[in-house]
Amino acid sequence: MSDLLPYQYVVLRCVPRADRDEHLNVGVVLHCQAADHLAVGAHLDRERLAAAFPSLDLDALDAALVVVDDVCRGIAGAGRPDLPTPGRRFGWLSAPRSTVLRPSAVHSGLTLDPAAEIDTLLDRLVR
Repeated sequence: MSDLLPYQYVVLRCVPRADRDEHLNVGVVLHCQAADHLAVGAHLDRERLAAAFPSLDLDALDAALVVVDDVCRGIAGAGRPDLPTPGRRFGWLSAPRSTVLRPSAVHSGLTLDPAAEIDTLLDRLVR
């Protein structure tokens, strides 16, 4: 018998210009239903983002990531949805949107520790 837990995740992408479809990965949202875990990890390489997208509003990107963190933690109001379960919140966060911060397609994996897996995914996909 395995102690591995299934999880789903999306990569958060900074896409300042939809017409060019260029992006840099800036974070990961991970949901593990078996552990009742939903969290975001982010890493903004401000120099790299500024070099790739000189007109990008980095403060607005920071603010968008705060909203994602709030939604993960179940904080509603001020434009944030009031969703009762981590699974519903992950569904909202992983839905396609037309903003500067966009989720990738949903991916899956197995882990012993969902909280530590976020750092593994950040190292592999973002940093």
